[in-house]
Amino acid sequence: MSEKPEKNPHTPAHEQPATGGRPDWVPENAGSAFATWVIEGVKQTGDFAPPSATPPRRRKLSIDDYVEGIQKQDTTILARAITLVESSVAAHQEQAQQLLARILPDTGKSMRVGITGIPGAGKSTTIESLGTHLCEKGHRVAVLAVDPSSSVHGGSILGDKVRMEKLGRQPGAFIRPSPSGGSLGGVARKSRETILLCEAAGYDVIIVETVGVGQSEVTVRSMVDCFLLLSIAGAGDEVQGIKKGIMELADIMVVNKADGDNKIRAMAARAELERVLHYLRPATEGWTTPALTASAITGEGIDRVWETVLNFFKTCRESGILDERRRDQSIAWMHSLIREALLSEFYQAPGVKALLPQIEHAVANDQKPSLAAAKELLALWKR
Repeated sequence: MSEKPEKNPHTPAHEQPATGGRPDWVPENAGSAFATWVIEGVKQTGDFAPPSATPPRRRKLSIDDYVEGIQKQDTTILARAITLVESSVAAHQEQAQQLLARILPDTGKSMRVGITGIPGAGKSTTIESLGTHLCEKGHRVAVLAVDPSSSVHGGSILGDKVRMEKLGRQPGAFIRPSPSGGSLGGVARKSRETILLCEAAGYDVIIVETVGVGQSEVTVRSMVDCFLLLSIAGAGDEVQGIKKGIMELADIMVVNKADGDNKIRAMAARAELERVLHYLRPATEGWTTPALTASAITGEGIDRVWETVLNFFKTCRESGILDERRRDQSIAWMHSLIREALLSEFYQAPGVKALLPQIEHAVANDQKPSLAAAKELLALWKR
């Protein structure tokens, strides 16, 4: 117990030391020149707490707690549920699957929109402008912004959370940055489960943004209904700048940054895209992929982009394509999980783990062909 200082009746009140003692980190035998005192009656917590004090831990949630919180649209519970789904801990994975099974009847009612584009196309700004527009019209919007993973600690850089400040202030918006984990195409491994959680929480528009690395955007296509590709004018040859492979996946093409002096160039780029799209097979049967212009900064054209998205969903619902796509995606998801589980089981097998470094060394030094090495490891795993 710290010794309480004595007050001097001849010293002004504002210079009198407090009577509650000193924090334990104050040096022993500190003179009156050390000005830190704790007022009597103040509970010492945080930085002033003694070493034995520990901060309170968050209450562990049960499956019922998660389900109830999600149904009540509690964003704190929703965020914790997404963290549970993203966890690689075996116990968390088991709990996450139980949670997904419980909320599954409340899913499937949203419009799932994927947005990608070449670097610098303004994906985050466009999503913020579109999301704000939708929130003002009464929609509840969840944005799953897949951030690049840090090469140092593997976590998310969280750039999208910072850039979408205006959208983040909307009461009907939920933004969840997730680390891509280095996956090809920049899509987080658990994005599909996260979509289901957001749907169960009442979000009727789910926007999935990818890093836009220009590789294997098929993964995005496999989890959304409508795939929107952003481009800009002045990025060189428009077809080469976007690449035919990605264009064939797009349901809607948007030339962004159509404002100011760049507006005429953007309109010319849109006309070029329309000519190219005329020769490509549409990504969705019964739907002709349009090319639009918009400005995420001024908001011009954003309402037309959304009207086009609504027309896409109307067309696909009437033709039955939307239901068929959802069924195909669920089956593809199952096969993807099987491949993931088998791959994990293979590398965790004791025999494979023990022999893998030796075989890798042999392959790296041209002592063993890669195919022979792979067959040897697979044979070892099957035993």
